[in-house]
Amino acid sequence: MPNYVFVSDLHGCVDRYERLFDCIQQEQPAAVFLGGDLLPSGLSALGSIKIMHCDFVNDFLVERFEQLMANMGERYPQVFLILGNDDSRSQEAALLAAATRRVWHYAHDRRFAFGRFNVYGYSFIPPSPFLNKDWERYDVSRYVEPGCVSPEEGHRSVPQSSSQIRFATISEDLSSLAGDRSLENAIFLFHAPPYQTNLDRAALDGKIIDHVPVDIHVGSIAMQRFILERQPLVTLHGHIHESARITGDWRDRIGNTHCFSAAHDGEELALVRFDPLDLESASRELIKVR
Repeated sequence: MPNYVFVSDLHGCVDRYERLFDCIQQEQPAAVFLGGDLLPSGLSALGSIKIMHCDFVNDFLVERFEQLMANMGERYPQVFLILGNDDSRSQEAALLAAATRRVWHYAHDRRFAFGRFNVYGYSFIPPSPFLNKDWERYDVSRYVEPGCVSPEEGHRSVPQSSSQIRFATISEDLSSLAGDRSLENAIFLFHAPPYQTNLDRAALDGKIIDHVPVDIHVGSIAMQRFILERQPLVTLHGHIHESARITGDWRDRIGNTHCFSAAHDGEELALVRFDPLDLESASRELIKVR
């Protein structure tokens, strides 16, 4: 029986990564999925002298995954990862370089055949209040929720064309990525969660901006519609750390599609384990870090 593990939103926390590496070595999963926001943010970097003075991708992530490869040999899992909205796109080149050495599969906007399954990845989220716009895109139209900053504002570490920034949408991207393929055996690795689910509930209760109540659900309408219409086997999500705590659930269903989130707002590593042939048995464990 396949054993897959999924984590997200580790934000450069070395202790969480070390627990993940321990689990990989001990459990020997067939696949590992990392759902974005993998790198140190400004606050986490300030909390660690080691993080402040290293190239996190090459000096930590690549080095530690290569150690796992050497230790595990043929038992080393297939690793699929994407970046998230808190990650600088300037680090994408380093991730792609490591992918050429088979350390992992860099999955954003790509499809990989994996046994009987196909793995797809997608990093973009709808407009948010944050100013890093490397991984933000309009959702289904050029509408921006109250309190959020348009993708046409903010800053980027990697230039994008003005036409992409102004007119590209998550909806169009997903249609292009999936094409007309059957998705009954598809695993989608997203950073954003789908709209109005257990996975996209933000702590925005009672908040009003310019006399307009703020929507407490902040996920992607495009993803919600895409999942409902195309019915992939399973979708993996992160981004909204507090959602599972507020809703009491880290999973949801959209039609026949199972949707799981590994986002977590505590100090523990949130590790989702799932078997794509028995998705009802999926579980999430909060693992204490050192």
